[in-house]
Amino acid sequence: MSRNPQPPGGGSSSAPPPAPINDQVRERLRKLAELRQLGCDPYSGRIGPTHEADVLHRQYGDHTADQLAAAPVSCIIAGRIVGLRSFGKAAFAHLLDRSGKIQIYAKSERLTEREREILSRLDLGDWIGVEGRLFRTKTHELTVEVHRLVLLTKTIHPLPEKWHGLTDVEQRYRQRYLDLVSNPDVRQVFVKRGRIIDAIRRFLIDRGYLEVETPMMQRMAGGALAKPFITHHNALGIDLYLRIAPELYLKRLIVGGLERVFEINRNFRNEGISTQHNPEFTMLEFYQAYADYQELMALTEELITSLALAICGALTLTYQGSRLDFTPPWPRLPFLDAVARETKAEAAALNDPTTLRRLAAERAIPVPDKATVAQLQQALFDELVEPTLTGPVFITDYPKEISPLAKAKPDRSDLVQRFELYLAGMEVANAFTELNDPAEQRARFEAQAALRAAGDEEAHGIDEDYLRALEYGLPPTGGEGIGIDRLTMILTDQPSIRDVILFPQMRPEQQ
Repeated sequence: MSRNPQPPGGGSSSAPPPAPINDQVRERLRKLAELRQLGCDPYSGRIGPTHEADVLHRQYGDHTADQLAAAPVSCIIAGRIVGLRSFGKAAFAHLLDRSGKIQIYAKSERLTEREREILSRLDLGDWIGVEGRLFRTKTHELTVEVHRLVLLTKTIHPLPEKWHGLTDVEQRYRQRYLDLVSNPDVRQVFVKRGRIIDAIRRFLIDRGYLEVETPMMQRMAGGALAKPFITHHNALGIDLYLRIAPELYLKRLIVGGLERVFEINRNFRNEGISTQHNPEFTMLEFYQAYADYQELMALTEELITSLALAICGALTLTYQGSRLDFTPPWPRLPFLDAVARETKAEAAALNDPTTLRRLAAERAIPVPDKATVAQLQQALFDELVEPTLTGPVFITDYPKEISPLAKAKPDRSDLVQRFELYLAGMEVANAFTELNDPAEQRARFEAQAALRAAGDEEAHGIDEDYLRALEYGLPPTGGEGIGIDRLTMILTDQPSIRDVILFPQMRPEQQ
């Protein structure tokens, strides 16, 4: 994030190029000018819809023409014109509102002179409102006969060619407003995303969790191992980081006695972009006092199976051609056992740096010269194990070094009480029994600080206030983060994280 943003009108090179003025645009501008000359403001219309398209179809879709004639149904609807056929003194059009499409029929003899002038200057993409009655055409399509017509907004640019087929992927992401108009399936993805978030919220609230909000600008970027974005607070005269995770603040609330808390939060990590990564993403994080990672595994199964049933209507679904079965219980596989399975090495040998480097070299996996044992293990896991985890599967018991906020296992001090949930080869959830020993937490932070000093930009810093909070007493706690974007990808069968984020980050358009 820039500390000296370009002022408005400053000629920033990131500004999109101006839209071209072609013959279609000129024709629409001509109609716009004519409407104004006739005393019709193309942007001041107002109408209050009484119905939406899907309501009319559901309530009257099975009514015959005779039934609609015998018991007239009046309605007011509004939407965008996505289909238009003019026949001189009459026109058919399809209006698209947030619920779907419905046909309208406008006959000039039923309209005022002003409305006829508007009708003759309508284009695809214009927003209108109409009042009328339902009837069926000769082709039996449910239609609104227009008795009143209001122009709500005149559209200057035409919709994409064959409005139902905007296929240029980059244009879809840059101009999501066109994507939503052009591709009904895209609309449904984001409707389902809203339903997923609503269902998560209700699931946790029903179990006694309190929804909270924590700072998005932080003095220290903590709670995860990631490179942050930096900004500057002018009034305070300090640099701040956009949060990479809300974890340390949420655990402060557990210290304060809010024993079950959650936040659906925006996080920012200054890292690469791929089909699974976006620099700005949405996470659910929740923390429960007196729980551990084993209890959270059971809760996670319950949460995600409930979402699969609510969104997909079944526990078995297809993601990008592969079958996923969410029927619990889900397998649990220790981290080092998973690496051993893919490398064909003995689990005990995976603590030897020479063996780890040999295994990486044999498979052409790049690793830093100064990589630690845990970092070598993580590199092998990322390259060899992760793509095989179609899931759902819990990977458990991670190395302590790469889990600086998790409590160690009682029987293995080099491992921690942690799990990650994998679905379709993607990490979707990360949870652990929280480390609540302030002295041990300080030692872990200091080890991370040494890695940072050696050049690891993602290593965790030393958060003195969080350590002070721990000294006031964090009860035994389980905490978890679930990636909303990746979970939505799976539940809506989308191949890229950009397909479930309304406005993904992209390179600037060329002038």
